[in-house]
Amino acid sequence: MTVITADQRPASSLLPEAMMSNPDLTKLYMSASCPDLGAESVVSSSDEEDDVVDIGRFEPLVEMQGEDDDDEAAPLSMDASPSDRPPPAQFEEGADEPASRSLVAEAPIDPPALSPSTSSTSSYPSGRRKLQWEFKGLTLWLELEEFDSDLTRAVEDFSSRHSSPFIPKPHTTAIYGMEHLTEAEASARLRRVAQTVGPWPSFARPTGVTCDLAVCGRPGQVCSIAWSELTLASDPLHEAAMDTLYRLFYDDDDGDSSDTSGEASLPVRDRPWKPHNSVAYDNPETNALSLLDTITYMGKNPTLLGRGRRVEAISLWNTEGKMEDWRFIDRVRFW
Repeated sequence: MTVITADQRPASSLLPEAMMSNPDLTKLYMSASCPDLGAESVVSSSDEEDDVVDIGRFEPLVEMQGEDDDDEAAPLSMDASPSDRPPPAQFEEGADEPASRSLVAEAPIDPPALSPSTSSTSSYPSGRRKLQWEFKGLTLWLELEEFDSDLTRAVEDFSSRHSSPFIPKPHTTAIYGMEHLTEAEASARLRRVAQTVGPWPSFARPTGVTCDLAVCGRPGQVCSIAWSELTLASDPLHEAAMDTLYRLFYDDDDGDSSDTSGEASLPVRDRPWKPHNSVAYDNPETNALSLLDTITYMGKNPTLLGRGRRVEAISLWNTEGKMEDWRFIDRVRFW
C-alpha cells in the first residue's frame, strides 16, 4: 500500500492541507489494485486497533457544514452502544442493524418476484462526462435497501454536482463480466437464485468511505477509473452466498464445473469478497471527486453511513462496452 500523495492523485482531488496535517486523516491509505471493479481503499495501514481511523473523528469537519441543525444526529458518528439500538429483528426507523443475518429467513417469505425484462433506466443525462473505460460481459448486481431513496439521490447528486458520469443504478457488484453465457441462459439461471442462494445476507452499516482511482497498466490495476464509494464488509454468510452464486452461474446445468478438457471452469474469485456501493465514477484524467467532498455529503445524509441494509434484489445487466451502453436484462426481488 502507498500513502496518498500529491503525485498520485489529480490536483482536483487532493486533500486540503488542513486534512493532511491531521494525524488521524493521514492514516488513509490507497490500494494499488482494481480487480474486476473490486478495487478497495482501506482506512488503516495494519489490522492493529491503534491504526484504525474512527469515522466519528470526522465529525468536527462535517459539523462545520451543518452546525445550525440542532436536531440532526452526529452525521458520521458510529459510536452508538448496542444497548441504544432496537432489537435486531425489528426493522424500524432508527434501527442500526439489519433484521436478518442468515441465508434462511427468520419468518416465511414469498418467493422472489421476477421483474420483466425491460430497462429501468432513462437515457443518459445530457451535459455529463462519459466514462471512457470499456467494460465486458454480463454482470450481477445486488440492489440494496434504500431509506427515502438515499442511495439513488447520492448517485444523482454527485453526477449533477460534478457533471461526472452517471451510474444507471446504485449497486454492489456480485459477479462481473461473464462471457460464457448468453443473456437468455443467464436470465434462466437468475430464476434459480431463490432456491439455491436464498435471501441474500444483510449488510451491516458501512465500515467507511473510499475515494480512489486506478489506472490500467499500473501494478495490479486492470481498469482506468476513479470512484467514491460506501465500503461494506463481508462475513462468513456473505462468503457462502458468493460461493453458491458462482457455482450457479459457472457450473453446467448438470452440476459439472469442468470444461471439455477436464479442467475446472469455475473461476477462482478473490477472497474475502470486498463489497462496496459506489456513488460516483469519473475518468482519472478528469477526476473531480474528492474524499472531503464525499465525507461531507455523507455527513449531511446520515442514513448512508448509519444504517445496515437488506438486499432487496439481484439483477442481471449487460455491461459490454462503455457505461452509457449498459443495459438492464432481468431482476429477482427477495422481498
